[in-house]
Amino acid sequence: MKDFKALFSAYQFAESTEDVTATVKKIIEAGYDRHNNIEHYKKLFNSLEITSLSPYDNEDSIRRLVEKINDLDDKFPELPSPAGICVYPFWVDTVKNLLTEDIAISTVVGFPSSQSYIEVKIAETALAVSSGATEIDMVLPVGRFLAQDYEEIHSEISEIKAAAGEAKLKVILESGLHPTPQSLYNASILALEAGADFIKTTTGKEKPTDLNAVYVMARALKDFNDKTKEEHGIKLAGGIKTTQDATMYSTIIAAINGDDHINSTNLRIGATGLANSLITSILKEDTVYF
Repeated sequence: MKDFKALFSAYQFAESTEDVTATVKKIIEAGYDRHNNIEHYKKLFNSLEITSLSPYDNEDSIRRLVEKINDLDDKFPELPSPAGICVYPFWVDTVKNLLTEDIAISTVVGFPSSQSYIEVKIAETALAVSSGATEIDMVLPVGRFLAQDYEEIHSEISEIKAAAGEAKLKVILESGLHPTPQSLYNASILALEAGADFIKTTTGKEKPTDLNAVYVMARALKDFNDKTKEEHGIKLAGGIKTTQDATMYSTIIAAINGDDHINSTNLRIGATGLANSLITSILKEDTVYF
C-alpha cells in the first residue's frame, strides 16, 4: 500500500484561498500585457482541442466538425493547426476515418462524473484506443477523493493508463468541486503520481474553471516535474470562451512553468467556442467558423 501521507508531505504547498487570489492578481498584472499579442494567440490556437461533447452529437454533426478541421489550412492559411479533436468514444472511429490532419484524437471515459465500474472504464478506454483514440481524458472520482480513498483512485488511474497503452492520459480533476486549494493541489499530485500525462481542470459539466484553480494546478505541475525530472502537461476546459480569458490563463501557466510551456505538447485547451475568438483576434476581423 502506498503511503499517501508521505507522498503529499513531499510536496510543499500551504497557500490559502486568499494567498492564491493575491498571487494570481499580481501575476496577471505583471504578465498579461506581454502575452496579449497575435503570436501568443497563435500558440493558444495551436494548443486547442476542438471539442464536441454534446447530447446532440450525431454522425452529421461530427462529420461537419471534422470537415471544418480538415479545411482549416485552406480557409485560414495564417493559422497553425489545432492540437486535436475531442469527441465521445462512440465517434472516435468516425473521426479517424474522416480526419486528414495529423492531430490528436481525444475521447473521454467515465464521463462526466466517474460514477461507474472500473471494469467499464477500462473497457471503454481499450475500445476507444482500438478505434483510433490517441489520447484519453478520464474523470477523477471526486467524491471518493474527498473521502480519502486515495489507494483506490491511484489504482484506477494506473489501470486506465495501462489500458491506454501508447495513448496519452489526461485526468480531469473537477477543480471547482475541491473545497480548498490544498485539496486540488493534492489531487493534482495524486493524478500525476499515478501516471497522468496531463492534469485537466474540469469536464465543463460542473463548476467552470477559474484562475485560482489553474494557478494551484500549475504549481503542482511544476513541483512534480521538478522533483521527477519528467515532463507533464495541463489542459484547461470549462468556460474559457474569449481570447482575453485564454491569455489570462496562459499568463499564469507561463509565470509558473515558463513561457516554453505554452505549446501543444505541454498545454491543451478544450474550448471550441474559444477557436472563433482566437481566429477573430488573429485575423482582426469577426469570424464565426466553428
